[in-house]
Amino acid sequence: MELFSRYLDRSNSVSSVITHDIMKEENLRDDLRYYFMSPCEKYRARRHIPWKMGVQILKIIMVTTQLVLFGLNNQLVVSYKEENTMALKHLFLKGYSGVDEDDYSVAVYTKHDVYESLFYVMDQYSQLGQLSVGPISYAEDENGKLLPLTICKEYYRRGSVEPSDEIYDIDAQLETVCMSHDPNTANLWRAENSSFFNLDFYRLVDIKITFQLKGINLQTVRSRELPDCYSFFVTITFDNQCHSGKVKLFLDIDAESSACRDWKISGTAQKNTHYLLVFDAFVILMCLTSAVLCTRSIILAVRLLQRFSRFFHENFNRKVCEDDQREFLNGWYLLVIVSDLFAIIGSILKMEIQAKNLTNYDVCSIFLGTSTLLVWVGVIRYLGYFQKYNVLILTMKAAFPKVLRFCCCAGMIYLGYTFCGWIVLGPYHEKFEGLSLVAECLFSLLNGDDMFTTFAQLKDKNTLVWLFSRAYLYSFISLFIYMVLSLFIALITDAYETIKSYQKNGFPQTDLQKFLHEPTELPNIEESDQTDVSVRHSVLCYCQ
Repeated sequence: MELFSRYLDRSNSVSSVITHDIMKEENLRDDLRYYFMSPCEKYRARRHIPWKMGVQILKIIMVTTQLVLFGLNNQLVVSYKEENTMALKHLFLKGYSGVDEDDYSVAVYTKHDVYESLFYVMDQYSQLGQLSVGPISYAEDENGKLLPLTICKEYYRRGSVEPSDEIYDIDAQLETVCMSHDPNTANLWRAENSSFFNLDFYRLVDIKITFQLKGINLQTVRSRELPDCYSFFVTITFDNQCHSGKVKLFLDIDAESSACRDWKISGTAQKNTHYLLVFDAFVILMCLTSAVLCTRSIILAVRLLQRFSRFFHENFNRKVCEDDQREFLNGWYLLVIVSDLFAIIGSILKMEIQAKNLTNYDVCSIFLGTSTLLVWVGVIRYLGYFQKYNVLILTMKAAFPKVLRFCCCAGMIYLGYTFCGWIVLGPYHEKFEGLSLVAECLFSLLNGDDMFTTFAQLKDKNTLVWLFSRAYLYSFISLFIYMVLSLFIALITDAYETIKSYQKNGFPQTDLQKFLHEPTELPNIEESDQTDVSVRHSVLCYCQ
């Protein structure tokens, strides 16, 4: 009797342990299944409202609206700067046609034209108030005094050149001499400083004229924005570095915007600023909510991975494979968090610009543009829950490692052609004058663009270079279009066909997928101690 009671106690303890293990395993399986469900499936399963999806949809609308509003404002700023640059070129550059010649605006070829262009700049500057049709004027210092125009000429310290005798004597040390010109004394200073304008052109390197102007961008009133005040730092350069008989004229402008010190405006322009600031604050709040929810999901995923790894180690004495571990580390959440950080930084910069505390539109545009790009890319995650739309994601995921390795190999060949084209064809072809230009030209040829023009524009004065250019271009086009590009497409096509085959015949199952889809056989309580061992052994078999 005592022996029988011991046997019953032992059987009850074994059955309780087995039942606890089975419940623990089923809970883990349920949690894993729930984690990998789509938002709609989670709602149907547990009536869990998909907050993250709702926040992402609302964030897409708000971030896109914010980007459009900022882009429209930025277009006004860019157009104002570009039109002012064009207006100043017409005002100060004599003979400017409205179109820049290569990278410079105007070129002069005689001494008379150099003097005429130089005096023309100074005369136009002294009459700026009567000439300009825009709200632009001279800049003033803190005491209300007009800032002068400064002329600096740079030349070799000493030199003598006799081209007919092939003799030269040059001291390469450069010297700079400057003088200032007040707009109110325009008629006197030229006569008093006539010696300054006696130019030795064989020693002259360049002449730089610098001055500062002030302007107000009034066009933003139409979009109910407060106008910005601008400082234009203008530099006009007479470039004679080549000493080739051609003096190039450049006009460069650096524009800085700031809040006007004293302003008065009627209407609703000042009210619109407050509305935009409130809207930007809501965007920041929405992005913070999105980042918190995604961070919480990542933490829960890590904890679930630890539970799954612990279960595998306790039951099967082995680790979870890397493919299954990557299933828990959702890259889409990281993408969303990065986009949220970019959107928050961009919104803060936008608010500072709106409040006239910052003027750097470019940095703000980079952050807002990148965040919007990542937000819209993140939408693909939700489309991936549908099998017909998931092909793109799976194909990119499968082809990316092979494509990356292929591009590394092809890039070495591409760089070789880039350096070769720059050093050989650079002096004879405008598309090969710089490394960046060569890379861009070869990339356009790779895509079949502008081929005939690239062949035709090469100067055929040097027969050897002309023959080399033909061999160079034909070999590059043949190699990259017919071989490299075809192999590149074949890699992606192969990945696409593989994914289509998997969708038709089934994807290879990993340990995690088998654990989720295959039910555990319930053990018989009447069996002995070996029952628990046999159950675990069966689970191990189908997980392997």
